[in-house]
Order: sequence, then C-alpha cells, then structure tokens
Amino acid sequence: MTSSTDLRKAFAPTGKLRASINLGNPILANKNPQTGEPFGVSIDLARAFAERLGVDIELVVFDAAGKSVEAVRGEQADIGFFAIDPLRGEGIAFTSPYVLIEGSYLVPEKSPIHSNEEVDRQGIRVTVGKGSAYDLFLTRELKLAEIVRAPTSPTVVDVFVEQMLEVAAGVKQQLEADMNRFSGYRLLPGRFMVIQQAMGTPKSRGSDASTYLAKFVEEMKASGFVAEALHRHGIQGASVAPAA
Repeated sequence: MTSSTDLRKAFAPTGKLRASINLGNPILANKNPQTGEPFGVSIDLARAFAERLGVDIELVVFDAAGKSVEAVRGEQADIGFFAIDPLRGEGIAFTSPYVLIEGSYLVPEKSPIHSNEEVDRQGIRVTVGKGSAYDLFLTRELKLAEIVRAPTSPTVVDVFVEQMLEVAAGVKQQLEADMNRFSGYRLLPGRFMVIQQAMGTPKSRGSDASTYLAKFVEEMKASGFVAEALHRHGIQGASVAPAA
C-alpha cells in the first residue's frame, strides 16, 4: 500500500470509517446515560484512527460481542474491537492486543466452590454472555460443567440470579459492579483467563491494511495513548498489553 488514498479506500470504502463498538464490555465502551453517546477506550482509538486516515467516523454500536464480530466479518463495519479468539479469526485480521482484561467467576456466598479449579464439575451450571470471549473459551475448556448463555454480557448476573445457577463468568469489573446490585455473592480468587483485546479489520481488505492497523495499535501502546485513555475513563483491573 503506497498512498494515503489507497489506505482510505481500503479502510473506508463508503467514505466514512465504520467502527464496530461493543457496549457489552464496560472496560472498553459505555453509553452516556444523559446523551446516549458511547464513550470509552475503544471509541478513543477509533476516533484516533479515523483522524490518522483523514476520514469521518461512524460508530456502529452493538450490545454484544458476537454481533460486533459479525458486523466486521460481514463488512458492515470496517474495524472493530474484540477479544482475540481462534473462531473469530475466520474472516477477521487481528492486531496484537492493546489491553489485557481478567475473566473471573462469581458464586453465591454459601457456595462450596472456593477456587477456579472446582468449577468444572458435574451439576455445575456456568452462566456466560452469548458469543463473548469467555463463552468461546469456556466452551472449549469446560468438560463437565454445563454452560447457560445469557443474551449479552451485561445480563449474565441477572440470568444467574433469576435461575439460581451455580456460577457466573465474565469480566471482573462487570461482576464487581453487579455485586452492588445483588447481595450475597462473592468472586472466586484469581482469574480463569486473560482476555486479550485487539483491533480487527476484514481480511478482504488485504495484508497491507491489516499491517497498517497493527502498526497503529503498537504506536498507541508505545506512545501512552492507551494507558492515558484507561486512566481518563477511570478503568481499573485492565492493563496495557506489552509490545508485540
């Protein structure tokens, strides 16, 4: 890819950069309750990338990770922000991660489960957000426990409480926030996975485009942009991924 015109054509064929935003992960994106406008680390990165290309941005907002993935895979969006997973790699070129997030388990206070290793047992039902990174991961990893899928990640604990299930799985910060809504629950110590959050673009846009996006992510990490965005939005429990 030799010119900025080529880059704009690859990333913004409609004239605007369409960025797929997943509101199901509160570490990366949220919605302003007064204005309804999305904000967060992923939005900051999307705007910076559009500015780099010299094009306007259009935010394509979804309530679940699976929908956000499909928008990019189906080229209804030009870039997106996802947890890296082998299944999602079909049709999407991922960058290296820019943020690392912990996945945790939530159980009732009186639960006999006290460690992550005790979750995968017969009779244990684990609630996950349908199509989320931890849904994909736990579907591969859990051999004995049953997976119950909530419609979205933010509704995991609602389903978990309503159906009186044994375990809820999700982003640690989301589970901690839900504990303020529901009493009588506790987080298991440690984490069951580290979620690698990356940017992605349709593979059909070509290797030059994916290489350019990957270099952009590395620059945003190295310059302190990602760290500053996490700090500005008051995000704790997530860390900037190391350089690729």
